[in-house]
Amino acid sequence: MRPFLKLDKFTVPCLLRSFAAQSDLYNGKKLHAVIIGHGLQSDSYVASALINLYVKSRCFEDAINVFTDTPNKDVTVWNSMLDGYHRFGSKDEVLSSFSRMQAACLRPDPYSLSIMLRTCMDYGGVDHGKEIHSSIVRHCFLDDPFLRAALIAMYAKCERPLDALKVFDEMDHKNTVVWNSMIGGCCQNGLWDKSLELFRVMKSGVHLPSSATFSSVITSCSLGQTYIFGKAVHGEVIKVGLECEPYVCTSLLSMYGKFTLVEDAYRVFSGTPTKGVELCNAMISAYISSHYMEKAFDVYSMIRSMGLKPDSFSFTNVLTACSMQESLDFGKQVHAELLKSPIQSNIAVQSALLTMYAKHGFIENANLVFVMAKERDIVFWGSMIMGYCHNGKVHEALDLYKRMVAEGLKADAEIMASLIGVCGRLETKHLGSQLQGLVTKNGLVHDNFVGCVLIDMYSKWRLLDFAKAVFCGITNKNLVVWNSMISCCNQNGQPETSMNYFAQILENGLVIDSVSVIIALAAVSSLAILTKGKIIHGVSIRRVIQSIFHLDNALIDMYIKCGSLEYARKLFNKLPQRTIVAWNSMIAGYGSHGKCAEAIGLFKEMQKLGEQPDEITFLSLISSCSHCGEIEEGVGFFQSMTRDYGMVPQMEHYVNMVDLWGRAGYVNEAYNFVQSMPIKPDKSVWLCFLFACRVHRQLELGEVAAAQLLRLEPEKGGNYVQLLTLYHEAGLGGKAANTRLAMKQSGLKKSPGCSWVEVNNEVRVFSSGSPSSVESAEIYAALKSLRRNMESSHGND
Repeated sequence: MRPFLKLDKFTVPCLLRSFAAQSDLYNGKKLHAVIIGHGLQSDSYVASALINLYVKSRCFEDAINVFTDTPNKDVTVWNSMLDGYHRFGSKDEVLSSFSRMQAACLRPDPYSLSIMLRTCMDYGGVDHGKEIHSSIVRHCFLDDPFLRAALIAMYAKCERPLDALKVFDEMDHKNTVVWNSMIGGCCQNGLWDKSLELFRVMKSGVHLPSSATFSSVITSCSLGQTYIFGKAVHGEVIKVGLECEPYVCTSLLSMYGKFTLVEDAYRVFSGTPTKGVELCNAMISAYISSHYMEKAFDVYSMIRSMGLKPDSFSFTNVLTACSMQESLDFGKQVHAELLKSPIQSNIAVQSALLTMYAKHGFIENANLVFVMAKERDIVFWGSMIMGYCHNGKVHEALDLYKRMVAEGLKADAEIMASLIGVCGRLETKHLGSQLQGLVTKNGLVHDNFVGCVLIDMYSKWRLLDFAKAVFCGITNKNLVVWNSMISCCNQNGQPETSMNYFAQILENGLVIDSVSVIIALAAVSSLAILTKGKIIHGVSIRRVIQSIFHLDNALIDMYIKCGSLEYARKLFNKLPQRTIVAWNSMIAGYGSHGKCAEAIGLFKEMQKLGEQPDEITFLSLISSCSHCGEIEEGVGFFQSMTRDYGMVPQMEHYVNMVDLWGRAGYVNEAYNFVQSMPIKPDKSVWLCFLFACRVHRQLELGEVAAAQLLRLEPEKGGNYVQLLTLYHEAGLGGKAANTRLAMKQSGLKKSPGCSWVEVNNEVRVFSSGSPSSVESAEIYAALKSLRRNMESSHGND
C-alpha cells in the first residue's frame, strides 16, 4: 500500500472496488487487514465494498463473516449480501435475507427490489416475483423505469409474456431500457412477430433502437433457438450503421457461434475495425463451438499481437480449447503466461487449467493446480473430481468427494454424474448402487442429467429394470432422458419397448431431434419392420429435422435391414456428401442381399471418385463375396487391403475369410487359413469354422473347432449346442447324449429361441416354450389336430 495514500471511508471503497474488478484477492485481503487496523470495518460503505470483493472473488464464507461482524447494517450492506447470495445461487437465502431486512424495519430501495426480481427471474419464482411487484407498488417505485424494465424481464423469463406486456402497456413514458426489455422478452418467449412489431414501433417513435436494443434482441434470438430472426435483426443493424459497434458485434458473434455459423461469425469479426478483448473472446467461443480449435488459438494469439491483455474469459476459453484437442504444448504456454498475471488466482481460470491437464492424462499436474489454489468453490472441487474420473481413478475421486463433503460442500449434479459415469465404465456395481443412494440423499433423484447417467450405467450392466425405475422416478423428463431410455432398451435387446417409448415422446408433445430419430431407426432395423421405418422417416421430414450425415446413414441402414434396397439406394444417390459410412453401408447392404456384382461395382465407383476405403469397406466387400460364393474376388480384396492400402487385417476380417472358404464348402482350406493366421484365433473364428463343419458334415474338423471353443468359453452353453447339432446331423446319437450329459453336469442350459411378429401395428415377442400368446391354447390345440391328421394319413398309406 502506498504510504502517501490517505485511507478513509471514501477512498477505501474505491480501492476495494478496483481490486474486485481485477480479481486481485491478494491485495484485497491485505487492504482488509489495514482497514481493521484503522477501525474502518464498521462503516457501512466499507463493509459493503468488502462483501462485494469477497463475493466477486468467490470467497463467500469471508463475505458472510464481514456481513455478520458489521454492527449497524443499513440497506447498502443488506443489498451487497442479497447480491452475493444471488450470485452464488442461494435462492432461499436471498428470500430469507430480504424478509429479515424488512423485519429489521429497513425499507428496501430500488436496488434491493431489482436483486429480488433477478432472483425470481433466474430461478423461475413467478409467485415471489408477483410479491415483489406488490412491494414496488406499495413503496411507490412504479415510476422507476429500471424497476419496470426488471419487472418486464422477470415476467418474460418466467414465461409470462402477457404479464410483461401488461406492465409495458401501463407505462406512459417508456425509455430505451424498457423497450429493450420488452422486445427481448418477446424474443425469449418465441413471440417473434410481436417482437418485430415492437421493434418497428420503437424505430418510428421518439426512442430509436440503441446498440443495447440490438444487443438485447440478438441475445434473445440465441436463447430462443432461432437464427432466422437474428439474421433479420442483423440486417437492421447494418441499415442503421451500428455494424461496427462493439456490443452489437459481440452479440452477433455469440449468436452465430451458438448456431455454429462460424463463417457468418468471422465476417462480423473481420468487418469490425476496432477489436477489443470481448469481441476476440466471442470469436474464440464461436470457433470452439464449431470445433475449429486451431483458429481459436490464432485469435488468442491475435489478442497478444494487438497489445491487448487477455482477461479471465480469454484464458478460460483458450484452455477449454486445449482440453478439447491434443494441444498440451499450447496449453502449457498459456499456463506460463498466467503465472505472470494476477488473473492466475481466478477460480474459473484455475478450474479450466486443471481440466486441461486432467483431459490430457497429466493428473499429477492437475492435482498440483488443485493443491496450490488458495480458494476452492464447488466448481473447482468438481473439476478435480471429474479429472480423476476421466482418468479412471475412481477411488481417488471418491476420497476427494469425501474431503469436499467434510468441508461442508454439497455435491452438485455434475459431480454425481461424473462419479456414476466412471462406475459404469469400470463396472464397479456395488459402488454404483451406493452412489445412487447418495443421489437420493443429495436431492438429485429427479435431476435429468444425473438420471441420464444412471440409466446409461444400468444399461451397460444389462440391468434394464433398474434403468426403468430411474426413468420412472424423474418427474419432468426432458428429451435427453427419453433418448437415453430408448437407447438403453435397444442395447438390452428390447427394440419393441424402444418403439413404444418413441411413440410416447410424440404423444407427450416433446420436439424430437435427430438423436431420437436415429435411436428409433436402430430399433426398427433390429425388428426389420419396414412400415414402422417409413413412418419414422416421415415424422423426421414433417418435424423438419435437419439432415445430418448420422441421420442419413441411419436411414440407409434401416432400409437395407428392412429389405428395401431400392429406397436405400435412392437416399444414397440424393446425399449431398457421401461419407465413408454411407459407402460402407450401401456396399454391405448389396452383399447381404446377395448382390455381389452391385457391391463390387459401387466400390469401383468409389475408387473412381477418389474416395479412400477403410477397414470396414473391405470387411463389407469380403462379406459380400462370401454371401455370393465369389472366392477369388474375396481373396483378392483381402490381399489388396494390405498390399495396396497398407491396412492390417483385424479379427473380423479373418472371420469373414473363414466364412468365405467355409460357405463355399472349402472346409480344409478354411482350416489351413485359420492355422496360418498371424494372430491367435478367437471364439468368433472357431464358431464360424464350426458352423462350416456342421453344414458340410466335416465331423473331425468340427470336433477340433468345438474343443477350441470349449477351451476359450467353457461356461457358454451355446458352444455345446453347436457340437450337439453336429452330432445329431451326423447320426451320432451316443456322442450327442454324452455332450448333453456334460452340459447337465456343468449346469448349462440352451437359451430359448426368440422371435417377433407385427400384428395390428403391435410388435409381439415370443420365445420357445413360452405360452405368452392369449391364443396359445387354440394354437396348441390346432397343432395337435394337425399332428393327429398327419399320423392318421401316414397310417392309411
